[in-house]
Amino acid sequence: MTTAPVAPAVPRVLLAEESLPYRRVIREALLAFRMCEVDDAPSGERAFEMALRREYSLFLFSLPLPDMTGDMLDRLLSKAYPMVHPGVHTAPPVIFLIQPTDTLRFQELQRDVRVRGSMPLPPKLDVLLSVTASLLPERQGLAFSPFSSPPHVP
Repeated sequence: MTTAPVAPAVPRVLLAEESLPYRRVIREALLAFRMCEVDDAPSGERAFEMALRREYSLFLFSLPLPDMTGDMLDRLLSKAYPMVHPGVHTAPPVIFLIQPTDTLRFQELQRDVRVRGSMPLPPKLDVLLSVTASLLPERQGLAFSPFSSPPHVP
């Protein structure tokens, strides 16, 4: 009896951001340009609960959240995540979504090896694609790339 090959799991992203419009823009951009699934939460508490229930490949956390800061959420998950997911030794990498006033605080957070970058709010497609390029595979067969020139029309 032969077994069928197991397809590799699609990377899953956990997005924590209070603003519904920002969450929608980020989720839709990731789904359009990256091979991934995206779960989103409006608060740190909800994101924490979601992270304990399923495994993720990447965290995208806003530094300002309504109930706790994104860096506090990340610190809590860095301790709890490996305890609830068998075979996982560390929490996934994290990208912080920052306001202009968060720049100095983010510079301090960059010392953590899991911190892979930041994206200013409001979200910008080119920055989002740039910071996720090494973490999430590109979706193939795109009809449009924000980095390519438009087709020549005579």
